[in-house]
Amino acid sequence: MTLVDTLAWLVDIPSPTGQEGQLCEALSRRFGWTYAREHVRRVGKSVVVGPRTGRPLILLVGHIDTVPSQGQGPAQVEGGRLYGLGTSDMKSGVAVMVHLLEDDAVREGPFDVVGVFYDAEEGPDAGNGLEPVLQQMSWLSGAEFAVVLEPTDLELQLGCQGTANATVRFEGKTAHSARPWLGENAVTKAGTWLAGLHERQPEEHVVTGLSFYEVFSVTQATAGIARNVIPGRFDLHLNYRFPPDVTPEAARKRIAEIAAPADVVEVHEIVPGAPVPEGNPHLDRLIRATGARITPKQAWTDVARLARYKIPAVNYGPGEVVQAHQATESVPIANLRPAHEAMLGFLTEAPTADKWPAVSG
Repeated sequence: MTLVDTLAWLVDIPSPTGQEGQLCEALSRRFGWTYAREHVRRVGKSVVVGPRTGRPLILLVGHIDTVPSQGQGPAQVEGGRLYGLGTSDMKSGVAVMVHLLEDDAVREGPFDVVGVFYDAEEGPDAGNGLEPVLQQMSWLSGAEFAVVLEPTDLELQLGCQGTANATVRFEGKTAHSARPWLGENAVTKAGTWLAGLHERQPEEHVVTGLSFYEVFSVTQATAGIARNVIPGRFDLHLNYRFPPDVTPEAARKRIAEIAAPADVVEVHEIVPGAPVPEGNPHLDRLIRATGARITPKQAWTDVARLARYKIPAVNYGPGEVVQAHQATESVPIANLRPAHEAMLGFLTEAPTADKWPAVSG
């Protein structure tokens, strides 16, 4: 199969979050033609492919689930693009992973290259399928480097933002809407704070020479029990994206500062970001192999989860960020081969002692 054929094959096997079993099984069968049975390992609806022989370990990582269908049909090529659900996010990256793992030059090269195809990335963080894979296969934590092939427009995106979620509550007093002076409107009480948040500009933080932006966003709001009742409570969901050098404790304090006018602030989740793997010789090699523009990841990805397991990781993939989750999602066919060729060069470059010192796991 060509890369385009493989991508179309992946797209035509539906795999919305929670329904990845068919695609996981199809990948397991396909790799069964290339790898010994013991080198195709299943963890739930995830599959880990590749041997562990003692060579330096490098991981290729990608999720196989998509968001729910918005009526997309089978994969279709038109105008130099392949259309279909998951084409950019991130089955184009998965297609590149498949072809790399099937390449004899990679399998016989200087590294143990292992592919991690995991489920449930598009759902809640607590159900993310990469976590049980890393827990059950602790040997993966010995990897010297990992590339997550999320959509990056062929940029090499380093680090990633942390994310936090909180409920910000303004409390008032209910009353009949004909006599609002007898109560206090919790919605309009929040008006000044909301207006300030609306005007707030992203705050730049330079980390290892890259600009990450701290942003606060209200993403949901709930108030009122009837059209003729002054609302006595107004709950807003506040999402906070913070630079990778901000600790969870500092993030919690920052939320408290920003939400200070509210009556109640409940922080539900704080997920730290990922550092830039500075000084890692594999990163230096990947920069040379790709020749890619280097940018920060202004979002959260599973490079942060890998970092918690002491695995240095970066984002690099053929998908287009702007296409993710679109009803007309597509990917430029021209992005597939450059990603594959760059990664092939990266994975087959033999180490030399003079320019590549050993890296501890």
